[in-house]
Amino acid sequence: MSTTGNDPVITSYAKAPARTISAGGVTFAYRELGPKGGIPVVFFVHLAATLDNWDPRIIDPIAKDRHVITFDNRGVGASTGEVPDSVEAMADDAYTFIRALGFDKIDIFSFSLGGMVAQALVVKHPDVVRKLVLTGTGPAGGKDIDKVAGVTYWDILRAALTRSDPKEFLFFNRNATGKASGKAFVKRLQERTVDRDAPARVKVLQTQLKAIKKWGRSAPADLSKLSQPTLIANGDNDRMVPSVLSEDLHRRITGSELVIYPDSGHGGIFQFHEQFAPVAVEFLAR
Repeated sequence: MSTTGNDPVITSYAKAPARTISAGGVTFAYRELGPKGGIPVVFFVHLAATLDNWDPRIIDPIAKDRHVITFDNRGVGASTGEVPDSVEAMADDAYTFIRALGFDKIDIFSFSLGGMVAQALVVKHPDVVRKLVLTGTGPAGGKDIDKVAGVTYWDILRAALTRSDPKEFLFFNRNATGKASGKAFVKRLQERTVDRDAPARVKVLQTQLKAIKKWGRSAPADLSKLSQPTLIANGDNDRMVPSVLSEDLHRRITGSELVIYPDSGHGGIFQFHEQFAPVAVEFLAR
């Protein structure tokens, strides 16, 4: 393990130090881990998610050899300010955050809403992004993205009735495999015991769902211009952001790679983390 001075490199997300940086009138909360130097991998998080919503089984393998940064969107978790009601505004915030840290080139790992934000960022600032990982997501104007809100509210209600975590319903199939995977995933998110993030407020969910609806109803961006190597992944039964939209992205982004996992939903990469993490590590290391 390489060391800087006397500090061993932290490669466990459960132990990643919480930090803040102020830029553009916002104080962004973030965590970083892995060896410093080189191009960092910045993680773009999902709907109503905070720093505590990343699966350590995906982050830790990437952080073994790469500088990894996760952050809270404006107005979410420990980041200050008002939650933006458009994906493009979230992308502007992400750009502000990345530049504040002093990076002019990054790799992006994104999931769900984060994947929409990543697309908006790369379309506007293509020079900043070297590689792109888009999971559980879809393009602007993608079929049925504007229905995400309905599915989300329905599953939150179903989860409340069974006192479960809504992610068990939203991210995983309701069969034996899916239920077990969902419980295991939610448990992994509890592995960090100190310095946890403030949970997202209801207003965050409502405002971000509004942004997703706008994204679903907006004109498609020309993704054929993207020259970044892109890895796209999902489960084959994504009810939140339909799996066909991953195929749609794959068709639009020249030379992109597509991985679809069987018998899994929106959280397919979390259900299949043992298979997916090495694929993501290899793609990002190339």
